Amino acid sequence: MNKSHKSPQQASAPLQIAIRPVGNSKGVVIPKIILEQTGIEGVVEMAVDGEKIILSKPKNILREHWARDAQNLVRAGEDELVLGDFANEEDGDWVW
Repeated sequence: MNKSHKSPQQASAPLQIAIRPVGNSKGVVIPKIILEQTGIEGVVEMAVDGEKIILSKPKNILREHWARDAQNLVRAGEDELVLGDFANEEDGDWVW
């Protein structure tokens, strides 16, 4: 089995796949061979183009490197509060 990724120009023959109930939604099972051809795994971006539903690899994963970047800021000593520590005058009556 060839696991190399196809280029976007090489279109495969369309498959007919059943739409199945999944809880209150609907879903499809993507065949393993299709996932191997695209290299998609885990999370996808979904878009609609006319009558087509397009699944693609995410361009960037939200918050992917936030933890690492925060640690780098601490090491560099650049982790101080930007706005400073402040409270509203009305907050004095609150009991936490």
